[in-house]
Amino acid sequence: MSALTVDHSTADGHEWDGLVRIWQETDAPEGCKVEIIEGIVTVAPPPSNAHNDIADQVTRELYQVIPRQWGIYQTLGTAVPSRDGLYIPDIAVAPKEVLRTGKDNCIPASAAELIVEITSKSNAVNDRIKKAAGYAQSGAPLYLLIDGWAPGGPTITLYGEPQRDVYRVLRACKFGDAIELPEPFRLKLDTSEFPAG
Repeated sequence: MSALTVDHSTADGHEWDGLVRIWQETDAPEGCKVEIIEGIVTVAPPPSNAHNDIADQVTRELYQVIPRQWGIYQTLGTAVPSRDGLYIPDIAVAPKEVLRTGKDNCIPASAAELIVEITSKSNAVNDRIKKAAGYAQSGAPLYLLIDGWAPGGPTITLYGEPQRDVYRVLRACKFGDAIELPEPFRLKLDTSEFPAG
């Protein structure tokens, strides 16, 4: 992952707008993900085949339980201005109306019903710490971290009940076990075919 450090301390109070403009204008190679993480514009390489396979499996399961007026998005910007963050989660479940009424190429992270991040070797720390804190601070109700690079072996952790910039761990398991997502999903997510790495 490469990073472009941006001095966003301007006297006119438009720090966030300037960061978003830089994010929008960053010309990254096709398939790369451009995000703002704690005020730094980052570019991550395209995800691995294992990563894409997991995203597909989760998406297929989610489509079976969400209402028609919600969508599942894999390239949706989710904004957390309070942490100078604009993340592109691997999966965001959000009401379609939020996208249709928004004026930018992103939505407030708090408008998502579920955020899913699937770690890559290069971004695991951001997903585990910085983005988790940002999503919690925004008030996103559920954060599912699928961590194939966890130090103790591949794990899935469901976070919820955000307070300030901290989530409570609702459930955790290793790859191969099922993890249950609560209302409004009521889904037992089968992870038996998740590839590691």
